[in-house]
Amino acid sequence: MKTILFIEDESVLQKTFRDVLEKEGYKIITALDGEIGLRLVKEKKPNLVLLDLVLPKMDGFEVLKELKENKETKDIPVIILTNLEKSEDVDKALELGATTYLVKANYELKEVVEKVKKTLRE
Repeated sequence: MKTILFIEDESVLQKTFRDVLEKEGYKIITALDGEIGLRLVKEKKPNLVLLDLVLPKMDGFEVLKELKENKETKDIPVIILTNLEKSEDVDKALELGATTYLVKANYELKEVVEKVKKTLRE
């Protein structure tokens, strides 16, 4: 069973994604802030990280940068799932090593699930 870490500060969104992704057969771990999320990635070594950029304690850009600079976590794919739509934010996240950048408002839940499945198959 593949494990996904969802780092998101909105607990309702976390629960929704957990319910849907668990039905798809994934194990879901969640974190409500960037610091906990970063610690969990290092401890649990998930197969994929779903990462919001606007987070308490440590923002998603910092989390992504640290993940990609650490030899033990640099190969874990990271899908950004955020409401930040500015092209500078997209460019920055992709330059830091994000696999995919999704703006929450532009994607339905099932489309995000498809992106997760596709990323985990590659």
